[in-house]
Amino acid sequence: QVQLVESGGGLVQAGGSLRLSCAASGRTFSSYAIGWFRQAPGKEREFVTSISWSGGSAYYADSVKGRFTISRDNAKNTWYLQMNSLKPEDTAVYYCAADSVPYQIATMLGRTIGYWGQGTQVTVSS
Repeated sequence: QVQLVESGGGLVQAGGSLRLSCAASGRTFSSYAIGWFRQAPGKEREFVTSISWSGGSAYYADSVKGRFTISRDNAKNTWYLQMNSLKPEDTAVYYCAADSVPYQIATMLGRTIGYWGQGTQVTVSS
């Protein structure tokens, strides 16, 4: 059974930092693009960032560019989202995701997601 488990969410003041982790089990995702999405209250889930299967290409939503960094550790089957300079508008449930098709280098924005994590709450106070 494939599972993606996020951790690292919490409450932080504006301007602070958090690091989210997504630990995968049940299969290896080293050949798959992986990413992060988020959903704020009353809004649709939105793309935040993704990284290609090789790690050579990363994509970011304009709203987080320059503040968030995605990375992956294939040896641990884990990926990360470093979030700096957090803003109250970053408050949301953050979901990690894995692509449905291997060896993709394009952004995961608009593509079919193969697996979702259960989500972790990030709250940024002003």
